[in-house]
Amino acid sequence: MRIISYNVNGLRSAMNKGFTEWLQTDPADVICLQEIKAHQDNVDFKQFEALGYEHYWYPAQKKGYSGVAVLTRITPDKVYYGSGHAQSDEEGRFIRLDFGDLTLINTYFPSGTSGDVRQTYKYQWLEELFAHLDELKQTRPNVVLCGDYNICHKPIDIHDPVSNKNSTGFLPEERAWMDRFFESGFVDSFRHFNANPHQYSWWSFRANARNNNKGWRIDYINVTAPLKEKLKHATIYQEVKHSDHCPVFLELSL
Repeated sequence: MRIISYNVNGLRSAMNKGFTEWLQTDPADVICLQEIKAHQDNVDFKQFEALGYEHYWYPAQKKGYSGVAVLTRITPDKVYYGSGHAQSDEEGRFIRLDFGDLTLINTYFPSGTSGDVRQTYKYQWLEELFAHLDELKQTRPNVVLCGDYNICHKPIDIHDPVSNKNSTGFLPEERAWMDRFFESGFVDSFRHFNANPHQYSWWSFRANARNNNKGWRIDYINVTAPLKEKLKHATIYQEVKHSDHCPVFLELSL
């Protein structure tokens, strides 16, 4: 199974920048999208169907905001919409697809960039997700968690860890949550294969950051420990440019 996670920062915008043409290159079997900023009825989804993709949507209730979707050429056995937490579900942050004994979750973590209220909610959301995953793993041990986590884990994952030490997305409390997340039994699939620096998945629109590769690695496809031996390949497609993010890729042998 080839999986991509991609924050498209507006699906319609990405489609206007060549997203559908990129899909024609067959980049993956399952493509998890975040920040779609759209509902199914205002996207030309027939373009996806023509390429053999089924599509599952969980948009935010607020128009033009947040939301997740999954395009898949492998039919899931079951789809679950939302995590059961009201604010998260109103913002369209969580969709789960089960394929046999494999559970794939596509999620869009909140950002704290707009101030203290959202940062406080981000911490609440992180705890809700952690508890949800802990419970899920009891019955579904093979979990893949895709998404824009809006957190850099370690200094290697950010272009300037010193000046960003007090920036949301690289705060000590957020990084400690990532420590706890991996200690709970998840594997960083990209770092499993690649220990090199300067590997980022998001760049600010300011100061020519992308051309200078002054980025952050905040997009992940992580797996539970039972899937570690199934990891075949992981990479970041920095050359793909439909968004301020780029796709991250994982191949699993199932």
